Amino acid sequence: MMLLRGGPRPWRLAPLPTPGPGGRAYPRPPASQIFRGKICGNRKYYPSPFYSTVVPPDEITVNYRYGLPLITLPLPSRKERCQFVVKPMLSTVGSFLQDIQNEDKGVKTAAVLTADGCKISASTLMGILLMNDFKLVINKITYDVHCPKQEIMSSEHATEMETMMSLVHRLFTAIHFDEYQKKKEKCLLEKIDHLKKQLQPLEQLKATIEGRSEARISRLLWTGLALLSVQGGALAWLTWWVYSWDIMEPVTYFITVANSIAFFAYFLVTRQDYTYTAVSGRQFLHFFYKKSKQEDFDVEQYNKLKDDLDKAKAALKRVRRTLYHQLPMEELDDKN
Repeated sequence: MMLLRGGPRPWRLAPLPTPGPGGRAYPRPPASQIFRGKICGNRKYYPSPFYSTVVPPDEITVNYRYGLPLITLPLPSRKERCQFVVKPMLSTVGSFLQDIQNEDKGVKTAAVLTADGCKISASTLMGILLMNDFKLVINKITYDVHCPKQEIMSSEHATEMETMMSLVHRLFTAIHFDEYQKKKEKCLLEKIDHLKKQLQPLEQLKATIEGRSEARISRLLWTGLALLSVQGGALAWLTWWVYSWDIMEPVTYFITVANSIAFFAYFLVTRQDYTYTAVSGRQFLHFFYKKSKQEDFDVEQYNKLKDDLDKAKAALKRVRRTLYHQLPMEELDDKN
């Protein structure tokens, strides 16, 4: 812009000062100055418009600060934007979604999809996710996330980075191994306590059903003994008091053959030898399952809880053996 000082005649001389009283000349007040402006440039081109760099409030951005990805997204409940710092080699998609739900309790559902709509598993590392654009779904609202393109590393640099990451991972594991084992031990103890609380009412009901089944098996065995005793007494009475041995001998022979046929039929049906232990165990299970249906005792759920409890105890034993440097289990119990 070019500025011109003065009026339309800048070459005109300024008037002389007027003498004041006493012959002294006072300076005349300065004349008013007018500034004029002129726009310079090519008039054929229009002025370029101004663009705002403010991010819309409903957009998700991904930036890198100090080498770490910084994801900024809007929270649905608080109507404000929140920044999440992501560790690419440690954080997973599941942990990132869990952090969002922990920050805003109004987030009921959250998922990550690829650009073409395929769901990404929760175990995927964030470093792999940030290589390409993706979609973030929060409470059925889909946000398109554009990731900044990263420089493609050479093969040698990539090998060095993999070696360094492996070294850092081993150092991190060696430093935080005891802490991780203690957290795992605490989680296993809580799991065992929870499983025991779930098993307690089932154990009481199971004990009641077992007691009734045992009583019924006992009555059945005593009944069998009574029947055999009656059979022996009847054969003796018929042999010595009613008929002679010549008549009763074929009868006892056919009774023995009938018992052999019954035992063989039992083997064909059950594929088990006819022993008193096997027969009593089989009848006990029959009475137990029949009584379980009557008492609404879920045998499958009970067995599943027992298996989970045994696995948790075995895992706890391995963790303690590693954590306490293979101390005997008696010392571990004393410490607890």
